[in-house]
Amino acid sequence: MPFFDSSGVRIHYHDRGQGDAVVLVHGFASHADHNWGVTGWFDLLAPDYRMIALDCRGHGQSDKPHEIASYSGTIMEDDVLRLMDQLGIGRALLMGYSMGGRIAMGLLARHPQRWRAVVLGGVGDGVAVNESARRKAIINALLADDPSSIQGETPRLFRQFAQLNRNDLKALAACMGADRAPIDPTVLAGNTVPVLIALGTKDALVGNASSLAAALHCSRLIQIEGRDHLNTPGDKRFKEAVREFFRAAPA
Repeated sequence: MPFFDSSGVRIHYHDRGQGDAVVLVHGFASHADHNWGVTGWFDLLAPDYRMIALDCRGHGQSDKPHEIASYSGTIMEDDVLRLMDQLGIGRALLMGYSMGGRIAMGLLARHPQRWRAVVLGGVGDGVAVNESARRKAIINALLADDPSSIQGETPRLFRQFAQLNRNDLKALAACMGADRAPIDPTVLAGNTVPVLIALGTKDALVGNASSLAAALHCSRLIQIEGRDHLNTPGDKRFKEAVREFFRAAPA
């Protein structure tokens, strides 16, 4: 299993297939193999692409710092760029889901020249909102000694999902508590990179993405009927839309 050093943090990643590079960034409390392997993305893309999928810091087999500063600002975006540089990949296709979608959006805003096309999965209009109260409730749920004491469905689901994937709860709490400013979609009003925004119609976690799609130039929004935040990644309609989108991406 390959690892690399990202400014002192050991990052694990998958490097599979051959062809044009696709960088995959998973969601919070998940990991590369769960988000992209179990759901069938590796098998789908392997015949045509070289897939680079990292375990974000604090997740999977990567190092799991417990300090909030280790996740603040653009640090998690920088991990992606350092991995590409390590592998000699100057420009790639990019797909992120949920937390990974937010990371992908930040990368698009800061380094548009590195991307041929970008998929923002499980990302809605909330990227422009400071949800400090909800984040605090999730942190408290992750750190609760007694899971039965957790108040609220969303914090309880985050705790259950985190434990299901055998995560380091203190690392996830630090990640959730890190200082990362909301992303204003208007900074991408002049974007020229093709963007596909995808989310389930029953995704109550991120809401809708109509304002995001309207503000983001060169974007297209698809809504996966009947899917929520957790089961959208494995949906065949999502996969087919992404495969067609990548095939049409400029060289």
